[in-house]
Amino acid sequence: RCVTRYYVEFYPRRTLTSFSQDGIFNYDTFLLSEDEGTLYVGARDTILSFQVDSIVWQPVPEKKQECVFKKKSNLTECFNFIRVLVPVNQTHLYTCGTYAFSPTCSYIVRQPLLQDGKGQCPFDPRHKYTAILVDGELYTGTMNNFQGNEPIISRALGSRTLLKTDAFLRWLNGEDGVGGPVYFFFEETAEEFDFFEKLTVSRVARVCTNDVGGEKVLQKKWTTFLKAQLTCFQPGHFPFNVIHHSFVLPQPGGGAVFYGVFTSQWQMGDAGSTAVCTFNLEDIERVFNGKYKELNKESSRWTTYSSGVPDPRPGSCSVGPSADRVLSFMKNHFLMDGKVVPRNKQPLLVKQNVKYTRIAVDQTRSVTGTSYEVMFLGTDQGFLHKAVALASGAHIIEEIQLFKDPEPVQNLLFSPGKGILYVGYSKGVLQVPLANCSVYRSCADCVLARDPYCAWDGRSQSCCLVSLPRLGRWRARPEIVRQPGETHRSLSPPCIFPALSPALNSVIRLPCPQLSALANYTWSYAGHTTPPGLTVLDDKTLVIIMQRQAAGEYTCWASENGHRQAVARYVVQDPTGGDGYPDILNESMVEEGLERGAGPQDRHRSYWAQFVTVTVLLLLTLTTAMAVAGFSYHNRLKAKSKVQGCNTPEATKVSNQEKVPLNGGRSPQLQGPFQEGANKDPRDSGSNPVVGSECARCCCVYRSRLLPPGLLPPAIGGW
Repeated sequence: RCVTRYYVEFYPRRTLTSFSQDGIFNYDTFLLSEDEGTLYVGARDTILSFQVDSIVWQPVPEKKQECVFKKKSNLTECFNFIRVLVPVNQTHLYTCGTYAFSPTCSYIVRQPLLQDGKGQCPFDPRHKYTAILVDGELYTGTMNNFQGNEPIISRALGSRTLLKTDAFLRWLNGEDGVGGPVYFFFEETAEEFDFFEKLTVSRVARVCTNDVGGEKVLQKKWTTFLKAQLTCFQPGHFPFNVIHHSFVLPQPGGGAVFYGVFTSQWQMGDAGSTAVCTFNLEDIERVFNGKYKELNKESSRWTTYSSGVPDPRPGSCSVGPSADRVLSFMKNHFLMDGKVVPRNKQPLLVKQNVKYTRIAVDQTRSVTGTSYEVMFLGTDQGFLHKAVALASGAHIIEEIQLFKDPEPVQNLLFSPGKGILYVGYSKGVLQVPLANCSVYRSCADCVLARDPYCAWDGRSQSCCLVSLPRLGRWRARPEIVRQPGETHRSLSPPCIFPALSPALNSVIRLPCPQLSALANYTWSYAGHTTPPGLTVLDDKTLVIIMQRQAAGEYTCWASENGHRQAVARYVVQDPTGGDGYPDILNESMVEEGLERGAGPQDRHRSYWAQFVTVTVLLLLTLTTAMAVAGFSYHNRLKAKSKVQGCNTPEATKVSNQEKVPLNGGRSPQLQGPFQEGANKDPRDSGSNPVVGSECARCCCVYRSRLLPPGLLPPAIGGW
């Protein structure tokens, strides 16, 4: 697991040049001139050259209307997304764009000459693509149809026959070619495995530049096309089977090393692991020279082909056309049986909770003459990781936040002569220096960073870019840091902050600056270990509750790779001059806090006002609640007295008129529903029987519950 040593948030300590232009988006495709003086950028509807001129190349209105008619978006898709941009000679460029889902190519001259771009450029800007110009001929890997389900490797331009592959499963990303063969890296759904779930595998394919196609068999088709499986795995984990991007690094003594960025098909959610695996060209060629697979038509399974192989070997870059029997063999034996394994049979780098989108690798030499490979990795959240490959594994030197708002890095391109990395994203282009040595202020920081571009200059007492003419002044070995002398001095001694004079029982927070995530940070008190009772937070901030015995000097130490240095020092004083305090809590608690990287401030905050405010509000709340509860209880008692009002003394106060029975004072008589006056409303009488009637009803109901069945008074029947 790789840990970033140094983190730069939105490049506050970096000088990055940014270019963007209103109305131009998707700065996807880069081309750097041989003299590195001009950077060509293919964007949406525009080709830019950085001095900074633009070539406007938009689809004609008819093509945009056709695109909209094909149910594509006029706001996001019906544009000309530049996908191919290669140099032809000193005066011409060759470029291809999606051209509103009608792929079109053009030579960049004074009067552009449009050509059909099908097979050289994808229809959809979201489809993956790759292109390389070899000896004046363009080799591309892309989608060949509108639906995006016909991947193709083709060769165009030049005077030879246009070649392409038969349709096979989908492409993702490819990279450069080396020597006679041209290599493509992609991922597809594997047919040779029989699983319940479709399995995605990464592939490397090879075609030869001297391929002219067959005369009778495989006419205008590749006769040298072979493909093999790439593996990238970590023991005990799911394999990283999906390749996202690749980069080729030619070796000084010949050969090449391919770098690939992989993720797993089975990772859960957006956050997962990303691996970087490297492959030697010799290992790839060994697989292509090995056994073939063939499809058993009876069982529909791929098996190892064990019979004889025609001569010359099918798929080899031999001189001259191949015989028909060799070409017939190639039609059914294009898949290799062997698998390409990474160097050291394990990933070079594995990073948790990060998804890399682009990789670029530079090879440089340190002051000791050792050759190092430095990787620059762009993420889908707009970060740039700078890592160096060491014998013990990859070491991430720093992490740079490129954009304020998260968005993926879409392209990376080196300018080795200028020491610059160009970064493309949706809204513009960034120019990032390969190294930022000035950020390391001491010899220890400079050496422990393990940045091959940087070394400590003993004469100028600074960390500078490596320069070969001044090798005698450089120091780049960690053991030199521990020796006395000029290299042991530092431009950034421990940060000594102003003395603190806190009140008794106040809370003090002493932060520990952390420039390296790989260091181990500890605290000491007056030259000894920190006294017990103090708290160290996860960010190594020391929390002190001020007592008389807590006064003294506190130092934060960083230990890394055998080197120990102080990074912060604080002096906590007794503000009374040593008269002492009683060990009791004060009425107020004072808290002194430090922001990361800032000095402490002598300030005291009292919380007495807040305490009084909260107490008053609490009392008001309790008083209101008690009043509401008492009022509710009073209403319930009042309602109960109304129900039993006939037995209360108030009942005696009712007038005689109100006590008259509802039948007008007559003897109780039963009345049917059709007798005269049966339907007469009592409210029609001149008297006001409301109180009396309600009281009578209440009494009757109350009494009826006390009498046994059959003993009800006659008046009850009148109801």
